[in-house]
Amino acid sequence: MPRSLIAVFSLVLVFFLSAHSSAQTPKPKLSPTPPPEPKADDQVKVFTEEVRLPINATDAYGHYDPTLEIGDILVLEDGVPQQIRSVRHIPANVLFVLDTGGDSNGLGGLSKKTSTTRDIAYRVISRLRVGDRIALLESSNQPELLQPWTDDVSKVAAVLKWKLFATRRSRIFETMTKAAQLLSDQPEGSRHVILITDGVESPGGKVAVDDAIKQLVAARATVHIISYTEFVRQASDKQPLLLTTGLHPRSSDPIVANDPTLAPTESRSPTFGVGIRFDPAMRRVRKAYEAETRKSEKWLTDLATETGGRIFLPTSTEEMIAKGENVARDIGAEYVVTYRPTRPLAEAKPGEYRKVEVASRRVGLYLRSRRGYVVPK
Repeated sequence: MPRSLIAVFSLVLVFFLSAHSSAQTPKPKLSPTPPPEPKADDQVKVFTEEVRLPINATDAYGHYDPTLEIGDILVLEDGVPQQIRSVRHIPANVLFVLDTGGDSNGLGGLSKKTSTTRDIAYRVISRLRVGDRIALLESSNQPELLQPWTDDVSKVAAVLKWKLFATRRSRIFETMTKAAQLLSDQPEGSRHVILITDGVESPGGKVAVDDAIKQLVAARATVHIISYTEFVRQASDKQPLLLTTGLHPRSSDPIVANDPTLAPTESRSPTFGVGIRFDPAMRRVRKAYEAETRKSEKWLTDLATETGGRIFLPTSTEEMIAKGENVARDIGAEYVVTYRPTRPLAEAKPGEYRKVEVASRRVGLYLRSRRGYVVPK
């Protein structure tokens, strides 16, 4: 074969192999467009679709159960079973509502006592867990924030000692609405309100009791109540009669009064008497106050039950302070159950209320929780 033909053949073969190699080499792919970052609205929607439900678990003797698991709990929302995602303890945010007003009722020792309210708060904060956050709100002539949120117990104790004073009026309903606002920026599921009050609003308030209750329920907090209502009624029942004693005047004995043989200051047989003095005005004020405490005790009880808390009705100062330990234990033992509602929250109407029922799947286990919740906006 001529050399020129061999050279041409070799060039054709090299060209063919180069083309084949290029066909076998995969072309580099362009980088795909990165997915868009989730918008803030999308993140909020995902977060708010999770319901956090506070639950207390006890045995038949009232002892707290430290072993609660997902399989122990049945949650119904509007009658529909929900799929529970987690059960855990989380740090608590505890807002004290301290009622120090109302001395204008004129009952003195028969009304609530600021010193007792202070001692109850001391007892609670000394038994909360490390990491729990506390705020103090006073119901006096107007709602007053004494201490913003903090986990410094010593700071809270100092505020209770130096800034808590008795006042003539109580704006308890306005203070409850203020409490709902203060809770709004705290994590749901760990919101607690400790209400120490007789529930009696001084005349002239601008907020109705129904509106105050509605706003506090919508805050989705567990409300614990230590009530003065039984305490003040017990004190009223034990109030002694006002007695007067001394010599009867001469004019009360006609024989002695007309005896000319006796000096004006003398008496044959000095007689002593006991008198009972009534104050009709004070009695009316006291009865009106007792009637108000009976009304307030009813709505306070309903508020505690609706939110999954408890109301305590002590009858003595010592018992009232001791109940602070019960409240602290309730807070420390509370679980938070999370679930994503079968019916999405995004489909709820503004202000929609959803009924919640909690039942135990384990024999001997008793569960307590709130009756429902208002879907957040």
